[in-house]
Amino acid sequence: MPTRDATPLRVAVVGAGAFGRNHLRVYRELEQAGVLVRLAAVVDPNEAARSAAQTQYAVPGFASIDECIAAVQLDAASLCVPTVHHAACARPLLAAGVDLLIEKPLAASLAQADEIVRLVRELGRTVQVGHLERFNPAVRAVRSLLNRPMFFEVHRLSVFTPRSLDVDVVLDLMVHDLDIVMSLVGSPVRELRAVGLPVLSPRVDIANVRLEFENGCVANFTASRVSTERVRKMRFFQPHQYLSLDFARQDLLLIDVTAAAGLGPSQLAALASAAALGSQPAPGMSLRKVPVEPGEPLRLEIDAFLDAVRGHAQPQVSVEDGRAALALALQINAAIASHARRTGL
Repeated sequence: MPTRDATPLRVAVVGAGAFGRNHLRVYRELEQAGVLVRLAAVVDPNEAARSAAQTQYAVPGFASIDECIAAVQLDAASLCVPTVHHAACARPLLAAGVDLLIEKPLAASLAQADEIVRLVRELGRTVQVGHLERFNPAVRAVRSLLNRPMFFEVHRLSVFTPRSLDVDVVLDLMVHDLDIVMSLVGSPVRELRAVGLPVLSPRVDIANVRLEFENGCVANFTASRVSTERVRKMRFFQPHQYLSLDFARQDLLLIDVTAAAGLGPSQLAALASAAALGSQPAPGMSLRKVPVEPGEPLRLEIDAFLDAVRGHAQPQVSVEDGRAALALALQINAAIASHARRTGL
């Protein structure tokens, strides 16, 4: 009898909206590439979305998770429904022995996140949280270069779309960067300050946050979903080095100033800007573009999830990681609300 490791994993995608369609595409591409996975079902209560996915991917479609579980034996599923439904949808799937990739944020509240964490531990399931940027090749490349980073400047700007308006910009966009910086710093947050405003939706659409960690590292974050341009960049300083990461281009630039250690952060930033414009680095500086192996983050994320399912292993982004990012994002939202009350916004 073939073992589970030699048998294609049967997966479903729950939610056939924008995120779900991408998960459907990647699972099918992996299946066609010979990866041991089989797209077995799509679940969505919206008949039009469900029918379109059924037709495009030639898979059975179901209006509910219960119908799917009763009809199809599953090993794993991607949960791509609105955040407010994550806990309710995860519950029956975990109980049925299905391992999950849950899109970020993990849940809409800490109570719901804690329920998911409890179920994962009680049932022994493998659950990965979809913090996609963890799998960005530039982020992967930067980890081997870490040497006590002490200052981050992060910008994530997007044009307005009606997508993900069930959550604010902190839970929609900034949570990616909160998760990444926490994983790079590895220290608890000591202090946070935040301001944000609704612009085109009833929820906060633009926010700025300053975090100070217990180890002294400081991080500034700006997130906007009402920008006129798309920007996804992270810059950080560590002893004698400045690193600039472009998520969209999957580029990583490193400026080493060991021989010019007297330069301050503002001077390093100016030199880095000059380098980006093609100028030669100053004496004592070493400028290089770090090699980054390109790849689609979603495909890398799903590949990692399937590997964790096959090996019954801890996923690269655990439910505990997802809960920590959610907890920090909710703290930021509380600080934004407090600032709004103080200033009469």
